[in-house]
Amino acid sequence: MKAEKEINTQPLGSYDPSTIENGWYHFWEKNDFFKASVDSPRIPFTIVIPPPNITGSLHIGHALNNTLQDILIRYKRMDGYEALWMPGTDHAGIATQNVVERELAREGISRMELSREEFIERVWKWREESGSTILEQLKRLGASCDWRRERFTLDPGLSRAVREVFVRLYEEGLIYQGDYIINWCPRCLTALSDLEVETREIPGKLYHLVYPLKGGGELTVATTRPETMLGDTAVAVNPDDPRYSALVGRTVLLPLVDREIPVIADEHVDPDFGTGSLKITPAHDFNDFEIAKRHRLPAVNIFDPHARMDEESGKYQGMDRFEARERVLRDLGELGLRGKEEDYPVRLGSCYRCGTVVEPRLSTQWFVRMKSLAEPAIQAVRDGRTKIF
Repeated sequence: MKAEKEINTQPLGSYDPSTIENGWYHFWEKNDFFKASVDSPRIPFTIVIPPPNITGSLHIGHALNNTLQDILIRYKRMDGYEALWMPGTDHAGIATQNVVERELAREGISRMELSREEFIERVWKWREESGSTILEQLKRLGASCDWRRERFTLDPGLSRAVREVFVRLYEEGLIYQGDYIINWCPRCLTALSDLEVETREIPGKLYHLVYPLKGGGELTVATTRPETMLGDTAVAVNPDDPRYSALVGRTVLLPLVDREIPVIADEHVDPDFGTGSLKITPAHDFNDFEIAKRHRLPAVNIFDPHARMDEESGKYQGMDRFEARERVLRDLGELGLRGKEEDYPVRLGSCYRCGTVVEPRLSTQWFVRMKSLAEPAIQAVRDGRTKIF
């Protein structure tokens, strides 16, 4: 009865959730109903909350997600388990960086003006503001977490654990570096997963460009990105295309940069697309990268991290990629090497955070050898130790 006196009751028919629910939640916290002990003789049951990003407030998806977790943890708690729901928040990497950058911009400050330590300090400041809002939202939802254990993914202990695991995996040969083509955001200066690229179809152009053959003749390629020709290392044709069979093994003179590149045969080339001959730019196209690996072609990176033309692009160095496109087309036209243009729909990828057009870019990345890690997990499912519902 004492507990009921602490809770603000109301006459039947005038339920006020803000008053009733806050009262009950205070009662639960005061009586340590959500606290779990490592010394308990009960069977443990634990849920680690998928930590919400500190980029803003929770949304309806979080409400559903956390309600389901709360149902499970309360059920196990009532069923006699020592049930722990471990709370925490996620620093969310680049997403939080963008939010903090916007806050800095309102103060007239660029992140480039801050040291690494100063920027991290601003992230922590944002976490104190946004993170506390998120935790209060979870409490308002009724989440029965053990709040004594709340963690943040930039906590020193968690950061040390990440470094320790990373180094250990590297020493065991399970993590390695390699060059791979990635989605690169020239504004956020970060790699993006395929899920982080928003793709839309826009009206574009298919440009026909003429490459002179060494020893006489010419070969016309079709591309939607003429500026990337400066990074070409081959021209590919389909091995079954009779139009070009006699050209395989010959060399073309890459216009504007005067680089000799080979004509190769690869089954990936679609004879019905464009002219049936494909310029190969391994450092700036996913398909070209795979073709280059098969034929052991070099890769020439022509963009700097900001998607400006670099020293490999010759006289175009320093230009924005889209400015360089217009200059390349103009210069090819003056040389009589610019063919026709066709209207063509282009699938354009952009960064889901800032909307900048994404650039495929060759980059040194870290990879995990999954076979030896996956096999024990697969076996655990096959022999019933792990059950998937």
